[in-house]
Amino acid sequence: MPALSPVILDLKFPRPSVVQALKGAFPGRKIIDMADHENAGRDLSGVNYAVVWKPNPTLFSRAKDLKVIFSGGAGVDHILTAYELPDLPIVRFVDRSLTDRMSEWVVLQCLMHLRRMPEYAVQQRDRLWHELENQPEARDVTVGIMGLGVLGKDAVSKLRVMGFNVIGWSRRRKNMRSIQTYDESGLNEFLRQTDILVGLLPLTDNTRGIYNRDLFAKLRRGGALGKPIFINAGRGGSQVEGDLFVALKDGTLGGASLDVFEVEPLSGDSPLWRMDNVVITPHAAAASDVKALFRHVAEQIDRLERGEKLQHVVDRTTGY
Repeated sequence: MPALSPVILDLKFPRPSVVQALKGAFPGRKIIDMADHENAGRDLSGVNYAVVWKPNPTLFSRAKDLKVIFSGGAGVDHILTAYELPDLPIVRFVDRSLTDRMSEWVVLQCLMHLRRMPEYAVQQRDRLWHELENQPEARDVTVGIMGLGVLGKDAVSKLRVMGFNVIGWSRRRKNMRSIQTYDESGLNEFLRQTDILVGLLPLTDNTRGIYNRDLFAKLRRGGALGKPIFINAGRGGSQVEGDLFVALKDGTLGGASLDVFEVEPLSGDSPLWRMDNVVITPHAAAASDVKALFRHVAEQIDRLERGEKLQHVVDRTTGY
C-alpha cells in the first residue's frame, strides 16, 4: 500500500486550537505545520495537500506537487487576491458548525436592532430607566440578505423562524420557494423594500466597495424601524467605511452591526468605535472550528483518493 501524502498546515489561527484539533486528525498522514520553525525552509515537494489561511507567500512555489488547496475558512479571497496560484482546485470550508455560528450571529444582530438593544445599552450605562417607544414585531420588518450561498440560505431559514419577512439578492438570481429573490437587475427594488440589510457576500471585483453611500441611500426609510440598519459579516472589503460612518452620523442609517472591516484589526482611531448605534465584533461571527475544518479536509482528501469528485470547489471566474 503506497504511503499517504503528508498535509501542509499554514494557518494563522491561535496555536492552542490548532494543537488540540490535531489530536486524532489525519490518521496515517504526516503533518507539516509551517508554524514550527524547523519547517520554515523545508523542501515541500512530494506533498499533495495544503490547508491554508493567509499562508506564507512562498508556500505555493515551494510545494510544487500540490493537488488541492484547502481554505481554512468559508471565504477564499485571502488566497485568490494575494498570491500567484498554481492551476489547482481550491476547496472552500463548508461545515454545519460554521454555518450555524454565522446564522446565530445574524439572527442575534437583527433581534438586537429590532428590540433597540444598542439604545438600551446606552441607557444602562447612564443609569436611565426609560422604556423606549416603537417596539415593532419581527413580522413588521423586512430583512434583505445579500449573498445566497450556504451561509445566506441558512440565515434566511432561521430569520423566518423568528418571524422576520425575508428577501434575498445575489448577482445571479437563485430561486427559493420560501422568499422573494432578486438578481443584479433587481438590486434597487430589493433595497427599496429592505429595513435591515445583511451582507454575506464574498469579496470579488464585483462586490468590492458595494456597500457605499449610494446603496445605503436606497434602503427603505419610514418602515417599522424608521431608519434602515446595516449588518455585515461577509467581507470588510465590500464596505466603504468612510461612507458608512457618514451614513450613520447623518441618519441615512439608523445603526449597524459590523464583524468585518477594510483593514483588520480595526484601528483604535476609527470613529466607528465611538458610535452608540454601532455594534462591533472582531471578525468572530463564524470563527472556524478547527476540528471541524480538519474533519472536512480529511473527508475531501478521502473522496479524491477514492476517485470521487471534490466538493465545494471554487469557481475562479466568480471568486467563490
